[in-house]
Amino acid sequence: MNIRLTPRLVLLAASVGLLAACATQPQPLQGAFNPITPADATANDSTGATVRWGGRVVEVDPQANRTCFVMISTRLGSSGRPYWANDDIGGRFLACRTGFYDPALFEKNREVTFTGRISGYENRRIGQYDYRFPIVDAEVVYLWPVREQVDVVMTRPAPWPWWGWW
Repeated sequence: MNIRLTPRLVLLAASVGLLAACATQPQPLQGAFNPITPADATANDSTGATVRWGGRVVEVDPQANRTCFVMISTRLGSSGRPYWANDDIGGRFLACRTGFYDPALFEKNREVTFTGRISGYENRRIGQYDYRFPIVDAEVVYLWPVREQVDVVMTRPAPWPWWGWW
């Protein structure tokens, strides 16, 4: 069998490779979801909506047969990971899933993404404020690796003779 590499075939292969590289969401987080935020769900009853929400852990509450997470929501990046470039939060929510999830691993401020259905609402107090939390019956609990902080140090180049001392 003799295969001839034409420019068109090379371009097609490169395009397929680039498209495959663009699929950056982990498999469990892929799918079609309602674009509402927890704040939107709190303002309008959205019980039954399928959502993909994420954010940072505020508190983990292991119960007899399930674990519930109190979360501060933020928008998600293209990978499904919570995006923390600013203080653009979308409210708070509760996500519950059957089984035990260790609070030592899901510690405060860890980034988690959930997929599931909004099953209802629960009122809780934050300080003296009564807050209405949408509750997600989570199908997926995706704990993201800890982000490593990298300090980038940039130095100015030496004043070479041809650059002058401006």
